[in-house]
Amino acid sequence: MPFQVCMGATLMCTMGMAPSSLVVLPTNQVMTDEVPDANIMDNIPLVNIMPFGMCMSPANPMVAAATAAAMGVLTPMPCIPATVAPWVPGAPTVLLANMPTLDDTSTLMCMWAGVISIIMPGEMTVQVP
Repeated sequence: MPFQVCMGATLMCTMGMAPSSLVVLPTNQVMTDEVPDANIMDNIPLVNIMPFGMCMSPANPMVAAATAAAMGVLTPMPCIPATVAPWVPGAPTVLLANMPTLDDTSTLMCMWAGVISIIMPGEMTVQVP
């Protein structure tokens, strides 16, 4: 069974160069090991989703401009996550603040063609069905 994701979970983007961590505000009012648990709506860039170092996606306008200036040589630029949809699929059998809870098998799409996945859920004590 997948694990419940909470504050401090380690994330990785397919277009990023470094891992990041998930920030969960205590608005859901559910804690695991004294840290807030996440639901699928914890997807706000620069609030919940922190940058992944440098971005390598040619779909990112900053990377495209830098690559064009470098005569076609891929030039990574600083990552600014652009997540507009919730995490999918979540765990619809467990609701947290009236939304499915976030489990460690869920993924999040970035507008710049990256797929954000959960490497470590932040805790390994609570499993969700």
